[in-house]
Amino acid sequence: MSKHTIDDLLKGNEQFVSEEFYPHAAYYQAIAKRQSPKVLWIGCSDSRVSEDVITGSRPGTMFVHRNVANIIAFNDVNVASIIEYGVVHLKIEDIIVCGHTRCGGIAAIEDGVHENYIADWLCIASGAKDAADRIAREKHLSREQKLEVLTAENVKLQIKHLKSLAIIRNMHAGGPLPRIHGWLYRVESGKIDVLVDGRAGHEAG
Repeated sequence: MSKHTIDDLLKGNEQFVSEEFYPHAAYYQAIAKRQSPKVLWIGCSDSRVSEDVITGSRPGTMFVHRNVANIIAFNDVNVASIIEYGVVHLKIEDIIVCGHTRCGGIAAIEDGVHENYIADWLCIASGAKDAADRIAREKHLSREQKLEVLTAENVKLQIKHLKSLAIIRNMHAGGPLPRIHGWLYRVESGKIDVLVDGRAGHEAG
């Protein structure tokens, strides 16, 4: 597999302009005036998980925040400001927290990591590891199976963090919005599993 160079990216933009932007100029001119995304996507920074590509979405559909292991930290002004802007100013009604299989961040949570900033960041997901450790012991899971469980538990933990933020907690005190969804993207198949269905308000079976 060849690596994209900067020239490749610029050529790709030229192709995008000629094959996508110009043929749908009216749509792009409309979103140039004002964005009105329907979804806030909180996902992992992993280069294999492009939220627009894997959901078949066009620009203007999603307001996006990505970081290592799709973590929602209580003291992270970045993610907090994105959430606030999304739900208060853009009136977004659906938030998706999406993890993915074969995640380097998840493997680092399981195995430990020595790099200072990464280790500190992944501490926020320690509760997911505690849950995965217990499940793995009870079910005698292989390493690969445990990593998948850890990925799912991390999504659920980050949703718990999200719902604990004052802005979301106060909004939920007055009604069901924003709806919170938990997804797991499988990089090996391209498919998405629904872990928490915000439409139903419960974890998927």
